[in-house]
Amino acid sequence: MEEHTIDAEGKKIGRVASEAAAMLMGKNRADFARNVVHAVKVKIINTSKVVANEKKRESKAYVRYSGYPGGIKEERLGHLIGRRGYGEVFRRAVFGMLPKNKLRSQIIKNLTLTD
Repeated sequence: MEEHTIDAEGKKIGRVASEAAAMLMGKNRADFARNVVHAVKVKIINTSKVVANEKKRESKAYVRYSGYPGGIKEERLGHLIGRRGYGEVFRRAVFGMLPKNKLRSQIIKNLTLTD
């Protein structure tokens, strides 16, 4: 089992998330294959010390739709941080960068987040 640690202190959310997503997919390995979940664990530390300016907190929106009329739910980044913490922000960012197939739910389980 290969383990990587990424320090998020002073970095932007997207930069850290893209680095973590590439490692989780195994893109940095010589035996990379798209149809395999590699034995790679990624740990992101200092998530609460990330750079997220006030404009991003107010403008970034997470939208989901229930399928029913009037079923659009929207949540701002600042509210999500207050409700679930920075770990959930990183989890959603990395999850969105992984391939949209049956392996995505297995790959995201190899991500560990700490404040």
